[in-house]
Amino acid sequence: MNNQKKILIVGAGPAGLTAGYILAENGYKVEIIEQNSKYVGGISRTEEFKGFRFDIGGHRFFSKSKEINLLWEKILPKNFRTRDRKSRIFFNKNFFNYPLDLIEVIFKLGIIESAICFFSFLKAKIFPIKKPKSYHDWIYNNFGERLYLNFFKSYTEKVWGLSCDDISADWAAQRIKGLNFKEIIFQSIKKIFFKKNKKKIIKTLINQFKYPDYGPGMMWEAARDKIIDNGSKIEMAVKAIKYLYNKTEKKWHVTIQNKNNDEKVIISDIVICSAPMRDVGMAIYPQLKCLEDVKKLNYRDYITVAVLIDQKKIIDDNWIYIHEEKVKAGRIQNYTAWSSLMAPSTEKSCLGLEYFCNKNDKFWNNSDSDLKKIALEDLKLLKIIDINHIIDFFVVRQEKAYPVYDDNYKDIVEKVSNEIENDYNNFYLVGRNGMHKYNNQDHSMMTSILTVENIIYNKAYNRWNVNEDAQYHESDNISKERALTLDSLRFVPKTKN
Repeated sequence: MNNQKKILIVGAGPAGLTAGYILAENGYKVEIIEQNSKYVGGISRTEEFKGFRFDIGGHRFFSKSKEINLLWEKILPKNFRTRDRKSRIFFNKNFFNYPLDLIEVIFKLGIIESAICFFSFLKAKIFPIKKPKSYHDWIYNNFGERLYLNFFKSYTEKVWGLSCDDISADWAAQRIKGLNFKEIIFQSIKKIFFKKNKKKIIKTLINQFKYPDYGPGMMWEAARDKIIDNGSKIEMAVKAIKYLYNKTEKKWHVTIQNKNNDEKVIISDIVICSAPMRDVGMAIYPQLKCLEDVKKLNYRDYITVAVLIDQKKIIDDNWIYIHEEKVKAGRIQNYTAWSSLMAPSTEKSCLGLEYFCNKNDKFWNNSDSDLKKIALEDLKLLKIIDINHIIDFFVVRQEKAYPVYDDNYKDIVEKVSNEIENDYNNFYLVGRNGMHKYNNQDHSMMTSILTVENIIYNKAYNRWNVNEDAQYHESDNISKERALTLDSLRFVPKTKN
């Protein structure tokens, strides 16, 4: 394809920046617009306050895909550190390692409760739900009802604000595929008697991952700088509010708006879009036939309260899941366990209390000062730090952090994607929110890699197959034809003859 064609990329998260980086490396001039006024990276950005850095959630750098790892190394050749993973569940005033450890569960739940869990699992194996539709169904089949009630129900409903019976089974199958009660027993026995098999790793069970020195934002800031160095453009504090397709010209007229509400139109041959599918679907003209359906897509919003502490890191967890109803936080990130450089000195540390809510609900509408008080009360209940060492708090609100997998989402996504790709030309939905798929950043990147290959080489790879069929891992098996294509992309290091 002619690399003089105008390409607009909407969103400077992992998907948008991956597309921009590869296109710019291959001689294309692209324009990227980003709604955030300061940070690139989307929810993989790293924010900073008083010398402390913190993620919007934790973002591990782990992928089975060789090309994703190559791309990470190309963008950020240094400044990666390997971290030992530790995460726990706080339940019934006890901390449990996650993934669950059989011996620990028996010890802390007690023999009677553990026996009930075991026989509950046996019952689920004898009388499984044949066509699991909900999250509850899937967990029942794989863990039994008792473990579902103890370790899955409260946290999941806190995260989504929905009954587990109203959450699609796709959510569980995608996020924790390969992990079940039998696997917990097997991994517990292996931990005692055998060395770990590094060739077959369930992503939920990995015990190490890579992480940039100064957080995931460091990766995406490096990508931004390389894109600009290659002659392309990134505009901050700008959002797309209308996508008009001119069938005669076969071009997109995209109306963008800055923070002062000034508008202008960008005319583009190709649009690569990672903005939320619902917003995009409502802003496309001529209007989608499935417009009323796209309006039904739902999202879950998120608030993190960063806690700045004048004390060394005192817990080793990277993150902790909170299953106590009295504690309003759903999860805690321990940023200085990801990297000691997330604090301004080794004598300080930083936690992030994460709250899941819907925009404009009662919790979202709390003032920052009220949220700081809520975080303080949660820390008192958890008893993981001395609150007298707290220096300050900082609040970050993130809209549309998670696409919701409710009963209707799959049919709607299929309708929207089919209509956009069949009735309009050169408009590519990519990434987590663009495709309304709960992708990790490596999956989001892969959707853009396939999109860019289609543009450069006029291929027809199906990016919707990334993470398809609720598979948590992308396949590492690449066809011979595609391997040749990948080798010709400039981001892949050349081997010497």
